[in-house]
Amino acid sequence: MTTFLERILETKRNEVETLKHSHPLQSFMKTGRHPMSGEAPVPCRGFRTALESGDRLAVVAEIKQASPSKGHISKNFDPIRTAITYQQAGAAAISVLTDESYFLGSVTDLEKVRQVVRLPLLRKDFIIDELQIAEARLAGADAILLICAALSASRLAELSAYAHSLGLDTLVEVHEPHELEAALLVAPSVLGVNNRNLHTFEVSLATTATILQHTPKTQVAIAESGVHTPADASQMAMAGVHGVLVGEALMRAENDSAVSPLLDSFRVARRLREGHSHTASAVPSI
Repeated sequence: MTTFLERILETKRNEVETLKHSHPLQSFMKTGRHPMSGEAPVPCRGFRTALESGDRLAVVAEIKQASPSKGHISKNFDPIRTAITYQQAGAAAISVLTDESYFLGSVTDLEKVRQVVRLPLLRKDFIIDELQIAEARLAGADAILLICAALSASRLAELSAYAHSLGLDTLVEVHEPHELEAALLVAPSVLGVNNRNLHTFEVSLATTATILQHTPKTQVAIAESGVHTPADASQMAMAGVHGVLVGEALMRAENDSAVSPLLDSFRVARRLREGHSHTASAVPSI
């Protein structure tokens, strides 16, 4: 039986085939300069830096119109207005869903958001090829998501190295303990613990604590999925994350004025993580 993730990845492989015919992307990958202006892209804003400072949880506020598990989330979807609202509300960074087929997002949404906010931007997508990373850089992303469940260890290393070569930070996502060693070996800018199983879409907040028990204390980490209330954020803080990625709860806010107090309620006090100080090569098999 085909899982959600397998269906999504098949779609991504088809999208990458289309990107191979993009002359602007091919030009950028060869020259490192914008295909229209001929100039190098502006330096990336530090995604990791935005998350690791402060004594309260950083909130990565997500812009998404829909999801396979929840259907349509935002009836009056306006990425520009939402991004401005997030920035004014105190978000540390913004995640923009760019998957079209399953989340109704687009790279155009990312480009629009880049024009109106100064916060670091994460391209949230199922990235399997360097072309998608180049596309993210040209669109104004400061960081990209790399999902361990979607990539072999060698491919993860290749894509991570390419992203870093472009100045992008990497959010390397794990869900299962056995994915952790491969994730840490690529020296992720930020480790993301997805509380959602991408094969079944089931969510368990206990996942974050399980993973971080075996993660070096020095590794910047955030929790993804399932954070809907301040109590959820507090549970993640107790696990030792630096921040939380929150999408659905914010996108379902009644109006723009409700976003600021809601977002602030997730910014609970951080806790020092009592993790391991070992290197990636010493991660136990768990």
